[in-house]
Amino acid sequence: MKRQAGRESSPSRAAAKRIRERERREELTLSEYAAAALSKIWHGFFALKNSSFPTDLYLLEGGAAFFNSVMKETLKLQSQNQPGQLKIVQRLRMDQTRLDEVVRRIKLGRPDGFAILLALQGPIDRQAASEPGLQARLLRHLVTYLRNKEAAGVVSLPAAKEGGPGAMLYAFPPGVFSQQYLQAAKRTVGNIDEEHMVIVIVNDTN
Repeated sequence: MKRQAGRESSPSRAAAKRIRERERREELTLSEYAAAALSKIWHGFFALKNSSFPTDLYLLEGGAAFFNSVMKETLKLQSQNQPGQLKIVQRLRMDQTRLDEVVRRIKLGRPDGFAILLALQGPIDRQAASEPGLQARLLRHLVTYLRNKEAAGVVSLPAAKEGGPGAMLYAFPPGVFSQQYLQAAKRTVGNIDEEHMVIVIVNDTN
């Protein structure tokens, strides 16, 4: 009887396996999740003032073909083993009216005329000498800057189709708005505390 009670009080092998799997998921970083579950489709750097921030972009939603069209200039550099540059020229205040407009443009672009991406720290050594006069810094410094400004960074991009409207790229720091696009990651990673941005690219339409 004692031996039977002992067996009942200890977890089954299946339960123990589930516990170990849950612990592994909780230890998974956002970068590990991105490498395992998402497609990395760009590497380069964001530029702001005199700083460059090496970045890798992973596709979360939207059309890869649309992304390739609006990013053709930086992708051409990438094909020549040179990092592409995305220069932040202005900021978007994150008030509800402006956020609603971004969401409206995403809806207009569905199913594949838009792109939502996860931005993570890229290799800093590869980018350091890419642009004279720019100091290579960690992505977290750009994230902190945008958080403090309560704004998204804005980059103007060329049109996806010749003669069509240009595209706009919005770089959102972590927050309520960006987290809605990371639900799958949150289920796997648990606590998303690694510095990152969510990138939204949409056509610049009225």
